[in-house]
Amino acid sequence: MAQDRSVRLRDATDRDAEEITAVFLASRAAALPGLRRVHSDEDTLAWITHVLLPGSRTWVAEGESGELLGFASLDGDELDQLYLRPDTVRQGVGTRLLERVKAASRGELSLYTFRRNSGARAFYERHGFVAVAYDDGSRNEENEPDVLYRWTAARAARRPGRPDVR
Repeated sequence: MAQDRSVRLRDATDRDAEEITAVFLASRAAALPGLRRVHSDEDTLAWITHVLLPGSRTWVAEGESGELLGFASLDGDELDQLYLRPDTVRQGVGTRLLERVKAASRGELSLYTFRRNSGARAFYERHGFVAVAYDDGSRNEENEPDVLYRWTAARAARRPGRPDVR
């Protein structure tokens, strides 16, 4: 798929908190209808403002008009967040964000996603992540069964025919 190069990636700032929150909430609602809500919109904004943004490296993807299309956060070796506006899915925005996170990593990443989020799981598997553990949901607030994925640059380099941009 050709990527839209009019999308610009930049480091997130505290001024992005409200738009990041809106993307986070809309993305989860679209991808996981019926997912148990454990925090209010206001609490989610407070978490993004006071925990996520100051505690992780976060990038945003902007469209031509400066509108926020998605974001990704790296916390150590964990891809902590990657969310897109629902109307931007399958347009290369997630790939661009993931490439940025991989380039900023130390050559390995882990992430959790909910087991029933088949779109996210397929996306990560296409980009070289391998499922390494399954959980019953007791480790997350939503009590939703999840899966732990891992990616390493070394393993990706050994997979001929599978592009992995670093």
